[in-house]
Amino acid sequence: MSHRPFPGRRSVLRGSLAASAALTLPTALGSAPAFALSGRPKAGWGVQAGDVTCDSGLVWVRSDRPARMIVETSATASFRNSRRWRGPLLGAGTDFTGTTRLRGLPSGEQIHYRVLLADPDDPRRTGEPVTGTFRTASARRRDGIRFVWSGDLAGQGWGINPDFGGYTIYNAMGKLDPDFFLCSGDNIYADGPITSSVVLPDGSTWRNITTEEKSKVAETLAEFRGNFRYNLLDDNLKRFNAQVPSIIQWDDHEVTNNWYPGEILGDTRYTEKNVDVLAARARQAFSEYFPISTLRRPDGRVYRTVHHGPLLDVFVLDMRTYRNANSPDNQTTDAQGILGAEQLRWLKGELARSRAVWKVIASDMPLGLVVPDTGDGMPNIEAVAQGDPGNPLGRELQIAELLRFIKHRRITGTVWLTADVHHTSAQHYQPSRAAFADFEPFWEFVTGPLNAGAFPASALDDTFGPERVFVKAPTAANVSPAGGYQFFGDVEIDGHSGELTVRLREQDGTVLFTKVLQPGRVGQ
Repeated sequence: MSHRPFPGRRSVLRGSLAASAALTLPTALGSAPAFALSGRPKAGWGVQAGDVTCDSGLVWVRSDRPARMIVETSATASFRNSRRWRGPLLGAGTDFTGTTRLRGLPSGEQIHYRVLLADPDDPRRTGEPVTGTFRTASARRRDGIRFVWSGDLAGQGWGINPDFGGYTIYNAMGKLDPDFFLCSGDNIYADGPITSSVVLPDGSTWRNITTEEKSKVAETLAEFRGNFRYNLLDDNLKRFNAQVPSIIQWDDHEVTNNWYPGEILGDTRYTEKNVDVLAARARQAFSEYFPISTLRRPDGRVYRTVHHGPLLDVFVLDMRTYRNANSPDNQTTDAQGILGAEQLRWLKGELARSRAVWKVIASDMPLGLVVPDTGDGMPNIEAVAQGDPGNPLGRELQIAELLRFIKHRRITGTVWLTADVHHTSAQHYQPSRAAFADFEPFWEFVTGPLNAGAFPASALDDTFGPERVFVKAPTAANVSPAGGYQFFGDVEIDGHSGELTVRLREQDGTVLFTKVLQPGRVGQ
């Protein structure tokens, strides 16, 4: 593999918020008043690439005014013999964001790209180009693959802190020179306002950069858009985006905490109580701010398969949009579950068709970790497991059906990756320990947060026989990033042996736990 240098929880925080001045950015930074700006179009929010395959990829940009997006690609940073791609016209309807699909790219090669923004009335007037790079997936198995994953950014009131250098975890991930970054959800905390400062337990102060859109819970489309822009104020993230392509999924905080379709909120901070209305606005902003291949489809879905050559397929799940209502989750029949019937059929079909050595199931929530939803005072369940160690109940029934399918169809090389619970751990699921035993053993790896409150380890549910082989978590709830416990993981697939190595890492890249898995096996 070639290497390039990289330059150097769930509850919303309600208490310990101290007022202070400074670090507040004006709304004007997030707006683009058409025809009111002089000069040439500017792309101050950086560039991103996403859903890169052997021969294609998506490139994203945001302009400060109406502009035509133009992408040039080349095999070298000098852009000799470049190829030009005419992208969309960027306007207010998409918050001046746009994505251009690049097709017919060479496999296993470093692609250099630059985005030009042209005045729609005078195409000769272009702004300063913004550059980025990514590697296409290799069609040759021997080249190997390396990627990183994590989730949960700017949660519980912990935002961009200039005293800590901002989101420095992106520098540690970038130094590994990954082929891509898998974000397992909670890319924003739309339900989590960010104040200018927070008093920490030791009496010191955590300072945040703040914006008007982050001063309250997001309800309007403009406020959701402002939440996505907020993270792009961080130079570490913008630099990472320009160097490492992404595979993005969403979870709950892109909309509001623990949401499900049809929910009516009781949270007094909201004037719009209908979650379906909020989710539609959030989905539009989400689709505008990330390069995701399936969001332009008529169904606008998040779930998809990203093929990364002969070694890897990534199955990106959406455990939010199609789920049933959160409940005690102890029903004995459940056709809808957490995926919905259609997504489950899709996942079975994609797994059965996959010829990749490894099949990473990117889940936005863990399987055997109990994640409660007590927001309305009821003992409801937010994820899959409900704590009953017996036979599958509720949403576990759908997961049991999937695990049984994987076993009986002899599908090899499945690994589950997730985030969500704001600590890092490795669970091995073994039928000999389980109440439900009609499946083959498998591993689930949990990491995160990227920059959010850290929380104690979740309880395990024994239905699928999990053993927690490793965990690192605080004993107190909502530990700030200043207290540590910020995590990511990396996965490396050797092109010769086919072995898959998972490493769970600290914020600075220090390895905490390593597990090597062998290829070609139905169970691990």
